[in-house]
Amino acid sequence: MSDLNSVTAAEAPDQMSMQPRPRRGKQDKPRSLAGDAWNDLRKSKIFWVAIVLVVVVLLMAAWPTLFTSADPRDCALSRKFAGPSGGAIFGYDFQGCDVYAKTIYGARNSIIVGMVSTAIAGVIGMVVGLSAGFFGGSVDAVLSRFIDIMLAIPFLLAGIVLSSRLSADPNDDGLIAVILTLGLLTWTTGARVMRSAVISSKNQDYVAAGRMLGAGPGRLMLRHILPNSIAAFIVVLTILLGVNIGVEATLSFLGVGLKGDAISWGIAISEATGTARVAAAPLVWPATFLGLTVLAFIMLGDAIRDAFDPKLR
Repeated sequence: MSDLNSVTAAEAPDQMSMQPRPRRGKQDKPRSLAGDAWNDLRKSKIFWVAIVLVVVVLLMAAWPTLFTSADPRDCALSRKFAGPSGGAIFGYDFQGCDVYAKTIYGARNSIIVGMVSTAIAGVIGMVVGLSAGFFGGSVDAVLSRFIDIMLAIPFLLAGIVLSSRLSADPNDDGLIAVILTLGLLTWTTGARVMRSAVISSKNQDYVAAGRMLGAGPGRLMLRHILPNSIAAFIVVLTILLGVNIGVEATLSFLGVGLKGDAISWGIAISEATGTARVAAAPLVWPATFLGLTVLAFIMLGDAIRDAFDPKLR
């Protein structure tokens, strides 16, 4: 029996070694948060609907000639309130301008204002939130109170006053004024989100390890804390982009945003308000495109937020 047991024990390793080893496939590789988020986004219908709408609007802003060959400034009073004809599928407004062409070309200024103002707000919010969350103490107290003061200011009233003062020149189209106004007034939410994310990240082990290895404040903030705090901040900026497009249209509607020869959805809505009972198309179509654009960016932000939030998995 002892000989049989010894033979069996000796042959066991050989038998085990002859069994095929499981191969490591792609599914065995560790996935990052971004990889998990992308897997969730690919399955989200809301994400793809938002992407399609955003791509269409961006194409309208970058290459409006892909959608219409008409000149939005080619107006003739003889066509006043005329119905759809030829390329003017939305008809004509009270000045005899092609409503479809004005709607297509109106996307450019709205996207420019939304993107540039959101970039300005993003830079300010990132610097303020990152500094407040990382340094803490008196720096956090001062910056947090400054954020609270900015939030206490009525947003629409501040936007009207600031935009009107920045575009006092009657020959100015108001584009730069609206961009600066929105950039300087809409950074607070992003700053608060960044501050909360930084406070949560700076207490992690990898930050303590970097500090023990001699990393300075700049390296800790830019190389360790910021990459792990940026996801929620990007979600806020995506939603803010849609909000800024809507606010630009509101300011233009009130006469303190884009003006002069500028083509904007807000201006088109303002001009068509007084004649809406006579012809609804000049009011309905710019408002529809504006609403779909704002909705697309908000939906995109919501989809990204749901994908990056581990609590919603």
